[in-house]
Amino acid sequence: MWLKPEEVLLKNALKLWVTQKSSCYFILQRRRGHGEGGGRLTGRLVGALDAVLDSNARVAPFRILLQVPGSQVYSPIACGELLSGSDVYWAIATGATLEEINQHWDWLEQNLLHTLSVFDNKDDIASFVKGKVKALIAEETSSRLAEQEEEPEKFREALVKFEARFNFPEAEKLVTYYSCCCWKGRVPRQGWLYLSINHLCFYSFFLGKELKLVVPWVDIQKLERTSNVFLTDTIRITTQNKERDFSMFLNLDEVFKIMEQLADVTLRRLLDNEVFDLDPDLQEPSQITKRDLEARAQNEFFRAFFRLPRQERLHAVVDCSLWTPFSRCHTMGRMFASDRYVCFASKEDGCCNVILPLREVVSIEKMEDTSLLPNPIIISIRSKMAFQFIELKDRESLVEGLLVRLKQVHANRPVHYDTSQDEDMSREQIKISLWNDHFVEYGRTVCMFRTEKIRKLVAMGIPESLRGKLWLLFSDAVTDLASHPGYYGNLVEESMGKCCLVTEEIERDLHRSLPEHPAFQNETGIAALRRVLTAYAHRNPKIGYCQSMNILTSVLLLYAKEEEAFWLLVAVCERMLPDYFNHRVIGAQVDQSVFEELIKEHLPELAEHMNDLSALASISLSWFLTLFLSIMPLESAVSVVDCFFYDGIKAIFQLGLAVLEANAQGLCSSKDDGQALMVLSRFLDHVKNEDSPGPPIGSHHAFFADDQEPYPGTDIADLIRDSYEKFGDQSVEQIEHLRCKHRIRVLQGHEDTTKQNVLRVVIPEVSILPEDLEELYDLFKREHMMSCYWEQPRPMAPRHDPSRPYAEQYRIDARQFAHLFQLVSPWTCGAHTEILAERTFRLLDDNMDHLIEFKAFVSCLDVMYNGEMNEKIKLLYRLHIPPALTENDRDSQSPLKNPLLSTSRPLVFGKSNGDATDYQKQLKQMIKDLAKEKDKTEKELPKMSQREFIQFCKTLYSMFHEDPEENDLYQAIATVTTLLLQIGEVGQRSSSSGSCSQECGEELRASALFPEQDSVFADASPGRTAQDSQTFPEEAEGDWTVSLEHILASLLTEQSLVNFFEKPLDIKSKLENAKINQYSLKTLEMSRQSQPELKLGNL
Repeated sequence: MWLKPEEVLLKNALKLWVTQKSSCYFILQRRRGHGEGGGRLTGRLVGALDAVLDSNARVAPFRILLQVPGSQVYSPIACGELLSGSDVYWAIATGATLEEINQHWDWLEQNLLHTLSVFDNKDDIASFVKGKVKALIAEETSSRLAEQEEEPEKFREALVKFEARFNFPEAEKLVTYYSCCCWKGRVPRQGWLYLSINHLCFYSFFLGKELKLVVPWVDIQKLERTSNVFLTDTIRITTQNKERDFSMFLNLDEVFKIMEQLADVTLRRLLDNEVFDLDPDLQEPSQITKRDLEARAQNEFFRAFFRLPRQERLHAVVDCSLWTPFSRCHTMGRMFASDRYVCFASKEDGCCNVILPLREVVSIEKMEDTSLLPNPIIISIRSKMAFQFIELKDRESLVEGLLVRLKQVHANRPVHYDTSQDEDMSREQIKISLWNDHFVEYGRTVCMFRTEKIRKLVAMGIPESLRGKLWLLFSDAVTDLASHPGYYGNLVEESMGKCCLVTEEIERDLHRSLPEHPAFQNETGIAALRRVLTAYAHRNPKIGYCQSMNILTSVLLLYAKEEEAFWLLVAVCERMLPDYFNHRVIGAQVDQSVFEELIKEHLPELAEHMNDLSALASISLSWFLTLFLSIMPLESAVSVVDCFFYDGIKAIFQLGLAVLEANAQGLCSSKDDGQALMVLSRFLDHVKNEDSPGPPIGSHHAFFADDQEPYPGTDIADLIRDSYEKFGDQSVEQIEHLRCKHRIRVLQGHEDTTKQNVLRVVIPEVSILPEDLEELYDLFKREHMMSCYWEQPRPMAPRHDPSRPYAEQYRIDARQFAHLFQLVSPWTCGAHTEILAERTFRLLDDNMDHLIEFKAFVSCLDVMYNGEMNEKIKLLYRLHIPPALTENDRDSQSPLKNPLLSTSRPLVFGKSNGDATDYQKQLKQMIKDLAKEKDKTEKELPKMSQREFIQFCKTLYSMFHEDPEENDLYQAIATVTTLLLQIGEVGQRSSSSGSCSQECGEELRASALFPEQDSVFADASPGRTAQDSQTFPEEAEGDWTVSLEHILASLLTEQSLVNFFEKPLDIKSKLENAKINQYSLKTLEMSRQSQPELKLGNL
């Protein structure tokens, strides 16, 4: 297998290797001790050395070295891991067997050996070999991607067309493609839809017209299935400005799911990396395939359906039937086998579900295959129950995989189990007896059969004595509890006593958590709450502590022991309510958006009356964040929590709909949001629990504790029953689909909010029009995104960080700034543009973190486009003094740098003597004025040295290139440059005579510039004496400098220069061109980077 060339160092490594073959350029070596008869001791010693020195503890036994004649450097081009040392090697491939390394050797002999003799330079030989091997790696990568698709040849052909048509960098990998129509108004365009890791692309060539469409996934604001006048089913892509419809797919369901997955993965990777941990299989976007996306979708459904940890990875999904003793028959369904679980879901929704943690499993056995019981297996658990599965396809490999994972779980997590059953059921006898009968028939552990019957029992309300235990079983927190003995205690020890922002927030909220409950009116309850919250914040610093966690944890502590409450909190925050408790509560906002859609579907009249459902969403947000605990009496709210632990978020959705339906009339008659809030709050505060054995406890946020008029109450059992009967038809799959759909909208909403807040700050400070600022912001953000698409993350260019202030969420580095500068700056200087961009970036990078924000970028552009002439000259001046201009500036090797220019050799102006006299008076007066008038309100800029001045002049010359008035501008700048050189030289001479007064200095300057025989503005006379030519000896001279005032005053003397800097500039045309060329410029840059390697590979 060829490896990417990597330079490594070796020292004394040849003692560990034996040469097998050699040629004039290559040496094939075998690891000493490998394959030697009787050499076992040697092999063990070398292996031990490898294990000590090499982090991977494995070194390939064969390698090939590149030996360049006349060089002491060897390059392994087919080798394994290398030791560190002094000689430089290039690791390019690995050989595990003699046959494999011989294949590499034969290829080198046949394809490279004779070609290398044509090179004269040893460096060219090494570069050539590396280029060829890189080309082989690229070819192998493309082949592997193609082999993963159903039709490799067709996929390869589509990949070639995709690359040719859209000219993306090589890092933009194609995932899949489809034939379809793209609608433009009422006209369909037949073509090909290409779905890549970062873009949706469409290509059509019809009747001589070519259509190319490129939409970044990160720009998509809505992705939905809809219909138009002509077709009943289309896929609609909505971006900021356009809607596009695609139709006529052979399998529209498949296409839509793949598009949903790609949009979801890309948006969460680029915009929601605050807490989103990408699947391990999708960590490298360039390796994503269609099969990976389908597997990811299945994994997410599996974890959501059974509410399992995010880390759980699905291994197999097989159709089967499970023996259900309560119905005395086999129930058809599907088995899901993952890292630590075996789960079953019946085909009939809600009929029967089973979750079997492998830690509970004792044995997995194959039974005899019969006609009545085809391909059966028995899974036995610790509570002396057995589950019989039949009709399993590929039973052998399934059981083998299950046994391997079972062994691993028991080896890694030895746990002591308590199989005793709690018989102390003295309270709420009727409910307890019903649950006891259910336990006997369906099981009482986490492995119980979960049927419609248990859902009805939960809806009736779980008995107080069983509530904590059943919460642990339903959430599977009991598995975490048993699998991590001592974990909570260690967390408490590590976290307690530490003071930070999180602990301060926890302390502030401790006494606000159920203050009306006796358990939290003493230090014992408060201390337990403090320990649980602090321990969880220490376990998961990404979440830390969020408001509403205190209320939830308080209720958990009422019904569970402290350690059990901790693991219940883990289950809620990390599995059952993902992304709810973080900086932006994205998960809660997504569910609010889903809730709005469910309202429109189930309660259309209410939705029609309330035009803006976001008002309802702001009210219902606390329902989801606190599971109704903060807005309903506690004895009623715990029944809601019962349903939540059994059915997940579905229970909250349907209960919310039931609450809205019960108050539909009052909501429809309400005149504003405040009145609607009062209607709902009043209703929820009077939801009572007739079966509660304890005294009633009001809600934490009771709005109407002192009602003047009695309000009719509603029993929580009736409300829950109505919610299941009227709104319980939503499946987990439907909810997950809606979440995926609305996550796009929510994330894009946050992006819009960020954009509007940044623009709100920037607009008052610049003269650029708001609509142009929006375009600039989009270009700025797209430049950041393109680097995320195709470049390896650089330390100085971090990804989008939504936790930062709005203005700092998107920042660009020097390379990205150079691209934007080239696209939108009016100061284009040909080849000099890139150097000017580097200096501008250094000037704007105030804090020296190598990143700049949008505000700094726009402020600079505003001066270039809309600034007064003095502001523009000042900016140019600052770009040619430190810190913008450095000693290591790329243009430091300019021939203008050394030697410095001098006016000791007079420069000639084609002026008559009369003109020269007037010019002398003008310059003399100018110097006097500049000496007297200085702007004292602004910090004076440092003076410019001669080297910096020459760079300043060079920039001006470059800016004037291709200007309509180019000749006039060149003549004017020549005049000004000469004038300024002479001013600087006069200052240099006068500074050397420190005894002169200011007046003497001025007269000296004037007399030096304008003697009777003018040595500056006329040719030097051949008859001049040495004394005349050495009026100011070099040894007496000081530093040559000019100031901003000198430069500005000199430029003002030339009308053509004034016209150039004061002419109006059109930013709109620049923005239009930038939008068109931004991608192509990035692609061109990346192709230039790889061009040398490609040329070598094509030889």
